[in-house]
Amino acid sequence: MKVLFTHSYFLRLDPKQDNTNTPFPPLATIYAASLIRNNNYEVDLFDVQFCESAKEIETKIISFKPDFLVIYDDGFNYLTKMCLTNMREAAWEMQAIAKKHKCKVIVSSSDATDHAMNYLSKGADVIIAGEAEQTLLDVLDSYKNELLLNKIAGIKYLQNNELTETANRQVIRELDSLPKPAWNLIDIERYKARWLKHHGYFSLNFVTTRGCPYKCNWCAKPIYGNRYNAHSPQYIVELIKDTQAKFGYNHIWFADDIFGLKPNWVKEFNELLKKENISIKYKIQSRADLLMEEDTIKHLKESGCETVWMGAESGSQKILDAMDKGITVKQIIESCKKLKAAQIKPALFIQFGYLDETLEDIAATIKMIKQTMPEDIGISVSYPLPGTGFYEKVKSELIQKSNWSDSDDLDLMFKNNYSKEFYKDLHRFVHYTYRAAQAKQLAKTFSFKKNNIKRIGGYLYYLNSAKKFKNKIISYQPDAKAII
Repeated sequence: MKVLFTHSYFLRLDPKQDNTNTPFPPLATIYAASLIRNNNYEVDLFDVQFCESAKEIETKIISFKPDFLVIYDDGFNYLTKMCLTNMREAAWEMQAIAKKHKCKVIVSSSDATDHAMNYLSKGADVIIAGEAEQTLLDVLDSYKNELLLNKIAGIKYLQNNELTETANRQVIRELDSLPKPAWNLIDIERYKARWLKHHGYFSLNFVTTRGCPYKCNWCAKPIYGNRYNAHSPQYIVELIKDTQAKFGYNHIWFADDIFGLKPNWVKEFNELLKKENISIKYKIQSRADLLMEEDTIKHLKESGCETVWMGAESGSQKILDAMDKGITVKQIIESCKKLKAAQIKPALFIQFGYLDETLEDIAATIKMIKQTMPEDIGISVSYPLPGTGFYEKVKSELIQKSNWSDSDDLDLMFKNNYSKEFYKDLHRFVHYTYRAAQAKQLAKTFSFKKNNIKRIGGYLYYLNSAKKFKNKIISYQPDAKAII
C-alpha cells in the first residue's frame, strides 16, 4: 500500500518567517515516514514548505496514486503548535483534494488534536493525538487488514457521525529504537541554497529529546507528554557523523523544548564529539535554572554551542510565578552573565500581556532586557491554546478570534488591563528600543563584524522608530509615560 506524507507548514502563508529565510525540513514528518517505510509500506513525501498553494499537491497525488494521505505536522517546530489558521485552511484544502482522489486521510497535528471535529467534517478519516509514529502504523495496519479502529490508542474519528476518542497512547521511552529520519525524501539542496544565499552558512535541525517535565500553565500542551525522554548522546553523534559530510551543513538547530536536562548528557555529548573529531556549531533552547548548574555552560561551549534561547518571558517575578515558570528573575540575569562570560550568546523569549500584567510589570521586563542585553529577543503576547490552564481562564472571552492567522499576528484575543493596540505598539517599542541599545553597545565595543555593521548602521532608524511607538503607547495609556 502507498502512503503519501505531507505537512501543513507553508512558508508563503507565514510572511514573517518567510522573510527570515531560515527554513528547516519537517523533522517529525520524516521520522514517521522512516518508520512506516521500514514496515513495508511504499512511502513518498510532498514537502509543502516552499509551495505557493495547497493545490500543488494534486499533481503528486495523481502521479503517486497513494492509498493514504498523511498530513503529519512537524511537532518539533514550535510554529506548528500555534494552530495558525492559514495552515489549517491549507490542510483542509489538501484533505479535500485527497478525498477527491479516493485517498484515506490521516492527520497528526496540534491543531487537528484541538479541533478534531473540524478536520473530520472536512474529510479527515482519523486524527492522531499525541506522539504519532506507532499510532500511525497501527492505523495503517488496521485499514490494510480490515480491522476496527476502536482498539487503537491515541486516535479520534467519527462513528455514526459522532466523535469517538480512544485511550491515550503511551509515549515512546526508548527513542534510540526509532529509525533515523528519512532524509532522502527531502530536497535538502533547496533548503541549503536558501540558507547560503541569505546567511552564508547552512543550518539543519535535530532533536535529542521529546517532552517537557515542566508545567508552565500557558505553554502549548506537549505533543510528546510531560515525561522527558532522551536519545543517547551516541545516537545523536552518530546521526551528525552520518549526515554532516553528506549534506554539507556547519550548524545545527537543536529543536528540543529543553536541551540537555538529563544529568551528564551534555558532558557525554561533548566528549563523544571530541572523540569522533566532529566540529559543529549549534543553538539550543534551555532554562535559566538549568544553566546555573556546575559545568553545564563549560560543556556547551566546548561542544560548539553558540546561542542559547531561554524562555525568560517576564522581568516581573509576580508574572513568572503566575505562569508557574519555576524560575526567578535573578536566575535569568545570572545565566545571561554566565553565558556571556563563556562567549555563548544568550537570547530571550519575552511575553507580554499575561493576565493582570501592570505597567510596573512591563517596566520590570524592559529593565531586565536592558540589564541583560541578550544577543537577540523574540517578543510575543500571551496566546491561549487549548489544553493549558491559561486557556481555561480566558476561553469564554475568545469569541471573535481564538487563533492567530500567522506567527506575526500577535493579537491579544482576551480582555486584559490594556488593549490589543497597546500591546502591538509595545512590541514594536521594546523591539526598537532594544535594537537601538544594542547598536550603541556594539559601536562602543568596536564590534564591526559583518552582521553587526548593519545593526550599528540602523541606530538612528531604531531610535526614531522607538520614539514613534512610545508616543503611540502614551496616546493610549498616558500613565505609561512614567515607565517607558
